[in-house]
Amino acid sequence: MDTPQEDITTLLVRWGHGDQQALDALTPMVYQELRRLANSRLRRERSDHTLDGTALVHEAYLRLIDQKQVEWRSRNQFYALAAELIRRILVDHARARVAAKRGGGGVKLSLDEALAPAQEREQDLVSLDDALNALGQADPQQSRIVELRYFAGLTIEETADVLGLSPATIKRDWVIAKAFLKREMMRNARP
Repeated sequence: MDTPQEDITTLLVRWGHGDQQALDALTPMVYQELRRLANSRLRRERSDHTLDGTALVHEAYLRLIDQKQVEWRSRNQFYALAAELIRRILVDHARARVAAKRGGGGVKLSLDEALAPAQEREQDLVSLDDALNALGQADPQQSRIVELRYFAGLTIEETADVLGLSPATIKRDWVIAKAFLKREMMRNARP
């Protein structure tokens, strides 16, 4: 994140108070970071994903600037919300594709198409989202850590900075959260 935190934070606060010029100045500052977040996440998706980094960034950006009830306090808060929106966009997209392939959209698939790895990844993303929601009920902090690490592609140190926690806490909670998610996803995968 090349721009000093104070510059982005100041512009966010000004924008939050209705200053349109602040949003105009903020946009180029955060765009590259949003692209990095989106591309980081999309690298974990199937190669023929119908969303590309640009489309994902634009959708996330449109949702971000549509936030009317947020009182912006820091760039970290902004990027945390961006990670949450990226997660929602990807999961909504995966749920829609899974539903369409199950007949919701009237698309007929051959057995080979139905068993394709892309379908599995979409189903895995939906399953991960369900498990992450369960984790959010059990431990909201761990859920946010997973969201920032997995969906935003942040490092341990970046996640610690966003959440205002120590890297040691992030590492510990990351390990515990991954175990919880794995257990939850395996339990839900059973017929």
